[in-house]
Amino acid sequence: MSDTPFDLFIIGGGINGCGIARDASGRGLRVALAEMNDFASATSSASTKLFHGGLRYLEYFEVRLVREALIEREVLLSAMPHISWPMRFVLPYHKDMRFDGTTPTSKLLTLFMPWMKGRRPAWLIRLGLFLYDHLGGRKILPGTTTLDLRGTREGAPLDDRFKRAFEYSDCWVEDSRLVVLNARDAEARGAQLMPRTKVLSARRDGDLWRIETENTATGARETHTARMLVNAAGPWVGDVLRGTIGLNTQQGVRLVRGSHIVTKRLFDHDKCYFFQGTDGRIIFAIPYETDFTLIGTTDQDHDDADAEPVCTDAERDYLLNFASQYFKRPVTADDVVWRYSGVRPLYDDGASSATAATRDYVLTVDKTGGAPVLNVFGGKITTYRRLAESALDKIAPFFPGLPAKWTARVPLPGGDFPVDGVASQIAGLRADYPFLSDRWAQRLVRAYGTEARQLLGDARSADDLGRDFGATLTEAEVTWLMRHEYALRADDVVWRRSKLGLRLDAGQIAALDAWMQDHAAPQGQAAQ
Repeated sequence: MSDTPFDLFIIGGGINGCGIARDASGRGLRVALAEMNDFASATSSASTKLFHGGLRYLEYFEVRLVREALIEREVLLSAMPHISWPMRFVLPYHKDMRFDGTTPTSKLLTLFMPWMKGRRPAWLIRLGLFLYDHLGGRKILPGTTTLDLRGTREGAPLDDRFKRAFEYSDCWVEDSRLVVLNARDAEARGAQLMPRTKVLSARRDGDLWRIETENTATGARETHTARMLVNAAGPWVGDVLRGTIGLNTQQGVRLVRGSHIVTKRLFDHDKCYFFQGTDGRIIFAIPYETDFTLIGTTDQDHDDADAEPVCTDAERDYLLNFASQYFKRPVTADDVVWRYSGVRPLYDDGASSATAATRDYVLTVDKTGGAPVLNVFGGKITTYRRLAESALDKIAPFFPGLPAKWTARVPLPGGDFPVDGVASQIAGLRADYPFLSDRWAQRLVRAYGTEARQLLGDARSADDLGRDFGATLTEAEVTWLMRHEYALRADDVVWRRSKLGLRLDAGQIAALDAWMQDHAAPQGQAAQ
């Protein structure tokens, strides 16, 4: 145990925990973070992979949340042009679009326009898109247009009954890479990161917290002290609050499972579809990893944070049937190549359904009985940076003289190039490493940005990169991920640091895992 206490001890290595660690360490606080598994191993790697304002949240009158998220899209794009990029969304219109009956908007229209019978009229969608275009001070992203689907590539895969659509902008993000890059930047600024480290207990000891941890890989136990605790445990925030910390509180989370399916590529363009169902819900169909389509998501209550979330057959079939109402060719179970599910830890606001539960975040500080604890409820990936700033606002009174906000538009590792500079990065990488195919170079730039050259080093051929594990994954890349990005097992590499699990078979993944175990550094820690 160190004689010097940490200023902050953060429990949870998802996007909120790592975002807070980065912001706090950049302001000079002495920060530690413990994550019981790999970084982004739960909710933060199981999202729909979008930086978006949340168009449907306008129907719940969550204007502040939408405005904050819309502003953040462009702030985040500027800081991570390698792992995030603009995307156009096509919203086909038809007269049978209906509200979720729980929304305040639907209740008002039902009251004052009963003849609408729960339908979403075109004028209301246009009004929502007008607000979407103008609430966030958009500068980089193009605005909404109306699209004639007849005879166009956007209309080609859709059923012929869809004649027109609205097209608007949001952004894609590589969610789990976002988490690990925040973790790396936090560590570079002085934070002590402890992946695969479970917090067994945290108890107040006068003006300090005394925290007992166990490394889940080695079994080693340690005791740490900190002036303030941050509970950013995601789905486990309630368990940490009442069990690990031992506070008596009624505050908690509503666990909502969101499931997705990945299919063979369903259309030949780079735009996303926004589909509205007759049940009032919406789903996206998104171009994914070049050769696939991502479809999601569902909203189902999930009772136990420790129960592994899985996309059930019923949820898979729901998504297939939903998408098949729009596509000319029905989407079937034979098209599905992968499915995944994550648990969203939403603040429990007593909403009548999982869909209606707020996506806004709530931050509370408890200082009864001594050292303070900040509890993080809810949040969405688009607003993680603003959540971290809000968390530091709550933390600031306990650390007088804390420096001002600093993270806006500050690049994450590898993101130090212009938003429109990806093509030139790819071209430059291919020029310097002629053995790379265009697809290989694109994958490396989209994952590592300007750091791709550090990964490749002085290689003059593919053989110089060592063992080939398949799908352009080489020994040099795996070694980089183990030394710099906390990867320890094959799943860390092929499902979180990348999605190469879609291209590698079980035998290749097993061989990769065996190699990584043979070459693991002590405790799988990053070697900066």
